[in-house]
Formats: sequence, structure tokens, C-alpha cells
Amino acid sequence: MTRLFCQDNPGILKLDARVLKSRPGAVLLSRHPLYPGGGGQLPDRGIVRWQGGETPVAGFSEEGGLAWIQLPSNTEITGEVQVEVDPVFRQLMRELHTDLHVLNALVFRDFDGALVTGVQMNEDGTARIDFDLPGADNDRLRALEAELNDVVAQDLAVETSYVSVTEAHGEQGLLRSRSVAPPPSAEGLVRIVEIAGLDRQACGGTHLQSTGASRPIRILKIENKGRSNRRVRIGLQGL
Repeated sequence: MTRLFCQDNPGILKLDARVLKSRPGAVLLSRHPLYPGGGGQLPDRGIVRWQGGETPVAGFSEEGGLAWIQLPSNTEITGEVQVEVDPVFRQLMRELHTDLHVLNALVFRDFDGALVTGVQMNEDGTARIDFDLPGADNDRLRALEAELNDVVAQDLAVETSYVSVTEAHGEQGLLRSRSVAPPPSAEGLVRIVEIAGLDRQACGGTHLQSTGASRPIRILKIENKGRSNRRVRIGLQGL
């Protein structure tokens, strides 16, 4: 997988770039700040501008290891462009993704290393995360809301680093999904997201620089999904 600009620079929302390849409805750029989606995180929204026009980003596709930006209709672009990320939507995804890491860390700690079986973030400021938790007490899960918000109030730093695939598989707790591991970069490295003093796990998405940049969190609902799956739905207060 290509290492994404946004993974190392989530706060940079505007970049100039060159068109490397173009066809009606799609363009391949020298670089861009957009997150194409994955790991339960929705793809960024954004705009591509060029001399004489602009168009919203319609989506993303990977072809032959190359990440193409999809454009509406049969728009075709050449030359120099500027790509800008929708800042409100990026912030929303960064908050939800960071908050899910906090919840994941607390469940992993308090429920015997329970693994994640599914994640989805939504544009309405809610998200859900599924855990392999047969027989878990829903009241214990619901009680984590207070500690979730305590972690937000502590404003813990969130940092990223990279380790080899061997290290990622060798360090207990880095890989939290029961069935899917984040794909390594072209250099064979796995990206690690660390919340100071709380959590350290492999992840490819965009996150906040510190937990205090998130709005308060509510645990909205806890559902039983099958014999062992427990689904926790969260939402950002005020949305």
C-alpha cells in the first residue's frame, strides 16, 4: 500500500500537485492530502481546482497499486492543480477515529484483550465498533462512558510511528482486529498510532493530535450481534 500524505500530515488540508495521468472522470496526481477511506473510516470529501475550473472529488479507486481520484461525470484535467480537503468532515473523522481508539483501549484492558470484529464511522457524528465479547455485561460496557470523557479531558498526545511487519506481529496488542491487519506500506512498514500512556495499536487512518481536541462522547447503545459479538455505538455530543 502507498504511504499516504495525510497519515503523516493530517492537519495539512491543501496541496498543489501535478497531473500524472488523466482520463474522463479520473485523475492520478503527483500527491494529494486526501484520505481514500478504509478501516471503517469514510473517505475524505474535497475539491480539485485548476486554471479555469474546479470539481468535487467523487471517490477513489486503486488500480495497479496507483491511487486514482474519481471525478464527477466525464471531467478531464491536465497540468497543475490544487487539492483541498473539506476541513469540517476531516475533523469529524479524526474525532470519531481517535475516540474509537480510546474505547478500544479501555475494552482491551478491562475485558481480557477482547478483539475488534468490525468498525464503521458515519457522517452524522456517530460510530460503532464491534467486539468479540461473549457473555459481557452490557452495564460494564456502558459505564466506560465516564472514563472515555476523562481521557478526552486529559488531552493525551496522539502520535504515529512505523514498525516492521515482523515487529507488528511480535508485539502483543498491536494488532487488535480478529480478522484484518492494516496493510504494510510499500517499504514493508506498519503504521502505529499511540495515545500517550493509554494505547498503542496498528492503524492507517487519520487521528487527532491529542484527545482533548475531541468533543465529549456519549455511548448511545449496546447491542448483542450474534453469540459473541457486542456492538457499541457512540456519538459526539452536540451533533
